[in-house]
Amino acid sequence: MKSIKNNIYLALLFLLLFSVAARAQYDPKKICKVEDGNLVFQLDQHWSDSQKSEISRLFDLDSLLLIKVFEGLPIVFVDSITWNVKVIKPGLVEISKMIEPYVKKNNRVDFRMIDNSWINLPVPGIEETAVYGKNSFTLVNAFSYNDGNACFFLPGYPDARSVYISGSMNNWSTMQSPMQRTDTGWLFCSKLLPGRYSYKYIIDGKWTPDPGNKLKENDTYGSHNSIVFCYNHVFKLKGYTDAKTVVVCGSFNNWNEKELKMTRTPEGWELPVFLREGTHAYKFKVDKQWFTDPANPVIRPDGRGNENSFMAIGDTLVFRLNGFTTAKNVMLAGSFNGWNPGELAMQKDSLGWYLSYVLAKGNYEYKFIADGKWMIDPSNPYSTGGGDMENSFLTFQPNHIFELDTFPNARQVIITGSFNSWSTENYRMKKKDGKWIFPIRLNAGKHTYKFIVDGTWMLDPANELWEENEYGTHNSVLWMGP
Repeated sequence: MKSIKNNIYLALLFLLLFSVAARAQYDPKKICKVEDGNLVFQLDQHWSDSQKSEISRLFDLDSLLLIKVFEGLPIVFVDSITWNVKVIKPGLVEISKMIEPYVKKNNRVDFRMIDNSWINLPVPGIEETAVYGKNSFTLVNAFSYNDGNACFFLPGYPDARSVYISGSMNNWSTMQSPMQRTDTGWLFCSKLLPGRYSYKYIIDGKWTPDPGNKLKENDTYGSHNSIVFCYNHVFKLKGYTDAKTVVVCGSFNNWNEKELKMTRTPEGWELPVFLREGTHAYKFKVDKQWFTDPANPVIRPDGRGNENSFMAIGDTLVFRLNGFTTAKNVMLAGSFNGWNPGELAMQKDSLGWYLSYVLAKGNYEYKFIADGKWMIDPSNPYSTGGGDMENSFLTFQPNHIFELDTFPNARQVIITGSFNSWSTENYRMKKKDGKWIFPIRLNAGKHTYKFIVDGTWMLDPANELWEENEYGTHNSVLWMGP
């Protein structure tokens, strides 16, 4: 089970305490407080199920914790967190876990957990790193996805008092998503965007992977999470009804010809899948013969004497190289197509060369190839690497801009951090109006970083948030929301 429940962002917590007090009909100051370096909760065994559900939701407390603290043990260990239990009177207990004060450079006091990791905000929703996926359920009705509506079905458990689903789609909330009892099991339906989600069921307080789901990942707690994909594309191939096996493979799965087997239909073959936004090359393999998609007119050479079908999901970016009007051909290659130099031929117009290409949100490196000569984009001020290894750098739909406005006379400023493996060559910032800037797309969660100003490493002077590093020189910290 993903341990998002462990992470409590205290500033938001206290805002929540006061803003929801009237609606919850509790006095939050009597339920939660910070005292002597401890986060303290006071819990009443006589609360109704609806009250317990509300408390669990408001304070992000594990439903299993609410059960175990009344078992009479002085210490309760739930989801890798140690809680001390103090009985105030029968049916009323006080539970606490340690936090430690952390004084930042401006002498403001923040808090971090005793394992020295920064308190993290839960990140809901789609797991953006997934490139593709197909489901593998042992029961046909265990999961369905139609018109954006996802339904999870857990068969059996007629004696269970309550069943919840918890996962990346709801911040791993323990009581936000109750399942409804049916004649044959438990059902939960919700609107979800296409993508990859991890989840578990909570059956009477016990965390349980989906027994009908073959897809799983290690949850780092001795068990596993179940994985489900909400589809956004269906590959279809008409005919070939006498074939024994038909598979689809492409750039999205490294052309693995044994993985994505299609299902026979009365008209031919089909396979629903999730595909990340972007442009994908693909082919069908019917028994031992390879075919491009006869229903798709978009076909391009692969640079190796073959042709592939192409399909795209998402928004389009136009790459342009002005000039070079005497060139016979100009190609585009980059990290988005495996640096294949013979695949993406640009088109010529009165200004030069251009190519429309669908990309997923993210960071990319690329070059143009004019009559066999590799070159960076002369109109793009952002690049990475150096010498023959220098590439143009592109962020498609950035969600953050690093800025440094205190060194207008610096010769070079580089932004480096956990997002680029602390490279000292990538990424070079651009000076604009006396300020150094660098747009980038970052994943949700925590990022550490520094600036390198003419060879000197330094913290971000505009960011108060920092943490220690192994060199004792500190790193700036940036949190990205979903």
